Amino acid sequence: MVEALPPEVAPITVLVVDDEPQVVSLISEILCRYNVLTAKSGMEALERSEDFGGEIHLLLSDFQMPGMNGMDLATQITQARPKIKVLLMSGYEGGMLVLSEDWHFLAKPFMPLQLRSLVDALVSNIEP
Repeated sequence: MVEALPPEVAPITVLVVDDEPQVVSLISEILCRYNVLTAKSGMEALERSEDFGGEIHLLLSDFQMPGMNGMDLATQITQARPKIKVLLMSGYEGGMLVLSEDWHFLAKPFMPLQLRSLVDALVSNIEP
């Protein structure tokens, strides 16, 4: 599991959630310019969110996971953190969809540059 950097080092925080450790590891490497928190399930992500004292700017979660799916996770996290943006990803759909102003969808597999560019765009107007 990748440990979070102190907020003063990386002011934008992304919570990455996927039940496949290789995916979490790859995404953490792609998003190395950000403070990355990781979780392997929806329940673990909720715990990480509760335990993290700083702002979490983006939830990046797999849509299909055992236990709690990404949509349910996003719904619960946005209740506690209303300003958080959401990017759900899945291997079941093609392309990128905008679910709402703050909720987006990205199809797996994706290219590293595609993910980095999308995340950069989503957090570009956030002031640290």
